[in-house]
Amino acid sequence: MSQCGSKVQIAVAKGFVANSFYTGLLLLSFSSTQWVAEKVLLTQRYRLALKEKIVLYFSEAEIQLDISLVKTAETGYMSRRLMKGLEDLSVFYDQTVRNASGGIVQFLYGDDGMDPAKMEGKDGRPLNLDQLFMKVMVSFNATCPPRGPDTLSPQDIRQMLDDKITQHDTSSDGACSEEFKKQLREFLEERIKLLECTRRALHLHENHVGKKDSCIEEFIAANISGISAKQLQVHDYGLIHLPHHQIYYCFDVSLPFTTCFFNNKKDVTLGVPRIKEIINAAKKISTPIITAELLSRKDVLSARIVKGAMEKAVLGEVASAIKIVLKSSQPNLVVKLDTQLIEALHMGISADSVQLSILSHPKIKLKSEHVRVVDRDKLRIYPAGTDKSKLQLELHNLKSMLPKVIVKGIPTVERVVIGEIKKKDTLERYNLLVEGTNLLAVMGTPGVDARNTKSNHIMEMCHTLGIEAARRSIIDEIQYTMKSHGMNIDVRHMMLLADLMTYKGEVLGITRYGIAKMKSSVLMLASFEKTSEHLFNASYSGREDNIEGVSECIIMGIPMQLGTGILKVRQRLDHLPEFKYQPEPILK
Repeated sequence: MSQCGSKVQIAVAKGFVANSFYTGLLLLSFSSTQWVAEKVLLTQRYRLALKEKIVLYFSEAEIQLDISLVKTAETGYMSRRLMKGLEDLSVFYDQTVRNASGGIVQFLYGDDGMDPAKMEGKDGRPLNLDQLFMKVMVSFNATCPPRGPDTLSPQDIRQMLDDKITQHDTSSDGACSEEFKKQLREFLEERIKLLECTRRALHLHENHVGKKDSCIEEFIAANISGISAKQLQVHDYGLIHLPHHQIYYCFDVSLPFTTCFFNNKKDVTLGVPRIKEIINAAKKISTPIITAELLSRKDVLSARIVKGAMEKAVLGEVASAIKIVLKSSQPNLVVKLDTQLIEALHMGISADSVQLSILSHPKIKLKSEHVRVVDRDKLRIYPAGTDKSKLQLELHNLKSMLPKVIVKGIPTVERVVIGEIKKKDTLERYNLLVEGTNLLAVMGTPGVDARNTKSNHIMEMCHTLGIEAARRSIIDEIQYTMKSHGMNIDVRHMMLLADLMTYKGEVLGITRYGIAKMKSSVLMLASFEKTSEHLFNASYSGREDNIEGVSECIIMGIPMQLGTGILKVRQRLDHLPEFKYQPEPILK
């Protein structure tokens, strides 16, 4: 603390508070706490005003430290809510994930029954194909160094893989999953591309592989990226015949959320605020973004036309002039459209469409005879009133309201940005990033591929496309947020959370209201929040608790129905003992 001096080494100078709730804070500790809170409030205000360009009297490091201290309470509460919602989930002997009352949350954990702790690859993939392939290469280099003559061509590699998969699918061991086949083919395609690039760099034929003794270039290409038949056979056999590990218990997904970045310097909300929106199933989010794919994926002109049809445009943006004319016999307003701007942005706005927009505006109560089209880019608007004393007032009111009239686009869309999707510095396709809501209207816009259009708003996805689309959106949004900060989490954890939020048929947030709809146990809800309120309402209405979950069993002091407690043993007795719950009488 600066109040104690720079070289003071006592505990108070390091921020240690030794007082209790009974004695209260000292003046020094209280002032330090207030200083931290004031800096956080100042930081938030400056970020809103300057759009995160912080210009303050203290350093950025101090600001981030103070904000992280305040955010700890928020992430801690989020972690507690997640643990309370996931505490009684377990995998039963039929491989289903159920809650304490036996309700099915997942028919198979992670859709494959795999244990995330035993996954080798990234993003929850069972195998690290690069590592296994390298082991095969190293072992063969140690035992059989000259591998040049046995190198396969790209066509032979693909043929051997297809034959091996077909042979395994028709055997008694069972077929491989489609996801595993896809991953294996993608990996070998990368190795084939590496082989083709190497041969192309050495001025060799890409598909025709010669023998080792033919030339020195063939020998070099084989040693750099060549694959022999024996190597491919051992690699594919080891992958296809590996056993599948089963999961033993469900994992807590709350830990990674406490390590998100607290500072968000992007236009889209990320980090802890975004995770909070997803877990709470917020009905209103800070930056709703709709990702719209186009039917003409590589045509930038088509993308601009679709953008012009979506983006909200008001009359003040497309009109070059809105003037009051008092010289004529009947005063009026003249609206002149900027035709060059309209044609450059492919808006498709004309004087007739502007007339319809003005007539349909709820606050401007005019009829068709009051709005007249003079030319293709010019309109005259006459006031509806007949009182000449209020004529100028009506004209000025119309002039102030006309620039706000929406003449084109979706009213809930703020802006549309054309995105370029590139793959290895090569343009793959164009898409549209729509900032706003109304997913149904965006999907119905001509030129939009509705099947591949989605929104980051969970509740809007549920209302528009259904509960399964909302479940998929929860998984994708959490995964995208974590990857934006360089964090890889097994997708099975996110699938479990998404299934918990949607298995009731509606999207329920992990909040006090959502957990109350998920759980029916009075003791569990009382142990979470609003203890006295839950206990009073339950006693007043005469509710019963079956004592099935983890919290209820701990409160009552009985074994919980997880792990070893999941088994129930019955004993057959011929004569049941008679239990007496009162002391023996003194006098018989």
